[in-house]
Formats: sequence, structure tokens, C-alpha cells
Amino acid sequence: MYSESPPPESLRRLVRCRWESVEPGPKRIVPDGCVDLVAGAGQVFVAGPDTTAWTSVYPPGTRLRGLRFRPGAAAAMLGVGADELRDSRVPLPDLWNRRGATLADEILSGRDLADAMADVATERAAAADPVVERMLARLAAESAGDTGNLSRGEAPATRQLSARPSSSAAEPSAGHPAEPSRSERQARRLFTLAVGYGPATYRRILRLQRAIALAPAVATLADLAVAAGYADQPHLTRECRALTGLTPGSCFARQLTPPPDPVAAQGNAPSPP
Repeated sequence: MYSESPPPESLRRLVRCRWESVEPGPKRIVPDGCVDLVAGAGQVFVAGPDTTAWTSVYPPGTRLRGLRFRPGAAAAMLGVGADELRDSRVPLPDLWNRRGATLADEILSGRDLADAMADVATERAAAADPVVERMLARLAAESAGDTGNLSRGEAPATRQLSARPSSSAAEPSAGHPAEPSRSERQARRLFTLAVGYGPATYRRILRLQRAIALAPAVATLADLAVAAGYADQPHLTRECRALTGLTPGSCFARQLTPPPDPVAAQGNAPSPP
């Protein structure tokens, strides 16, 4: 069993959702571009951004609860670059020393995760870097196929967004006074610190997540490859193996919607008069 619920209003700029699960036993966790704070089985730990799948091993019936940070939001809250947490599970006491140990004890004693993090968010209230926010928004729009009327040859997201646009969306925000345009290299570095990896890897993970979301609505892997934005089915196969450790057949077979059986459909058709 797995369920999600919205975070409290005070954390919505930083947290995508809170979640609870009753573990069925070992299960494969695939990259989603997020950082999670997880509590259960006598421990509280930060699950960093993943670049490939890993196996969560808990006895059946183990109850876990967590907070899933929005992409790019965890670094400011946790006080460490997300790239330092990449492909890692770090106990909260190791991250925050004595304060982390105290918070972990409180959480394992029943304190709500969101309540515990709300105090930290108040102390560390910092607006997300506007360059990173624009890059994330742009990449999400590209993944969803919602890029508007883009002209041919338009600059990639990193290069296009490293410079401050002249629109009102670029007005200085709290905690971020007006800044000069950043180079593409600076923008990539900021993005990696906030998200855990560069824009190219993040784009690949968004595309995989789009494929997972679309799988129940398509009939074949070829259709899924096209719908999710892959160049072709071999491209989907390579990326699926790299990010999940599975072939698309193993990863998506149970999710795909089988096409109608023409023989069965003919058998159900009314007989001609």
C-alpha cells in the first residue's frame, strides 16, 4: 500500500507531497528527480537524487512515511548540495549531527515529519534561485510537450535560461536581488547543486517518468516510445536499461493496455441477417 497527501501550506514551496507506505517486501525504486526524507524501521534518513534504480529491502508490513521535496528545493533546506547526496541514503544524524539525532528521535517517537521540517524551513527560509527555477520549469514543459510555439533551432534550456530574460518573470525576488546574467557553465553548476545532477540527466529522468505515467494508456512499447518523447523504441530500451536496470518489456509489460483482440471482436459482432 502506498498513498500520497498534500504537504501543509507552510511547506508547499519546498515539498511536493508527504507519503506513507506499507512495504510489500523488497521493491525497486527508480529515479524521479527528487530527494526524500524517510522515517521508519527505526531510522530517519535522506534519500538523495538517484541516477539509477536501487532496491529498498524491508520486511513485508514495514511502515514508512516520508516527505518528497520538490526538485531543486532540498539543498537549501538540508544545508548541503544535492549533488553530495546523489545515489545515497544518509541518516539524518550524519547530516545534522546532534540536531539531526534529536530530530530523528522525535520523529521516531511520533512527531510529524512535516511539523519537524516546518521549523527548519522557517530558520532556513530562502527563495529558490530564479535561474534554477526557470530551468526546471523549462525542462518540465519540454518533457510534457508543452513548449508553445518554439522556433527551430531555439537554444537548449540551459543556454536559453542562463541569462536573465527581460520579462516581468525575471524581476528580483526576496532573497535574490538583481544579478548580472550568468554564463551557461554557472547555470549548470547552480542546477547541479540544487537538483543533484545536470540538466541532461534530469531531462532523461523526466522522460522516464513520463513513460511510466503514459504506459497504462498505450498498447505497445513502440507507441510508448513515441508518446514519451524517445527517438524510437531502441532509444527507450537503452534509457530504460540505464535508469531502471530492466528491459522495457520487464518494466512496462504489466502497465500497457493490450490492443483489442480482432478475433474476439468479430465473435461478438451480430450475425448478418
